[in-house]
Amino acid sequence: MAKNKDESAELEMDTEHAEMRVYELGFHLDSEIPTEDAKKTYQALRDVITAAGSVVAEGEPVKIPLAYAISRSEQTGRRDFTSAYFCWIAYETDGVGHDAIVAAAKKETRVVRFLDIRTDKESAKHSAEMAEIFAKMPADEGAPEEDVSDVELDAALKEAGVA
Repeated sequence: MAKNKDESAELEMDTEHAEMRVYELGFHLDSEIPTEDAKKTYQALRDVITAAGSVVAEGEPVKIPLAYAISRSEQTGRRDFTSAYFCWIAYETDGVGHDAIVAAAKKETRVVRFLDIRTDKESAKHSAEMAEIFAKMPADEGAPEEDVSDVELDAALKEAGVA
């Protein structure tokens, strides 16, 4: 409860939204657009951010499978997304700049879903470091190095007493 009281007191003190704060905008872009368009959309949102404040850390578009389907109603009907380009930008700005950035993300039709949270510079920089580490890891870590035939798999399962 004390945390909420502290947050509301902080908001009351900054009624003009003049205080600089750090936020992180994470967003999914439509996976059916070409990679060049995903990069252009990312850059357009980044330009809005740099006009309103400064970039602290970022992760450019990477196409990923989604953990669950995201459905969205469009003019042509319902559309399900099972993959998307994931991007994120940590930035520092004041309240007016933050409002402009969130409005731009809402307006961009290629953004399937976004999340904008308040963070701090250290956490944002740590996220960038972790993204670099994961980018260097092999994509199929833990997967067998070669294909195994169904016969070999059945024999291994039988030997293990599973089949």
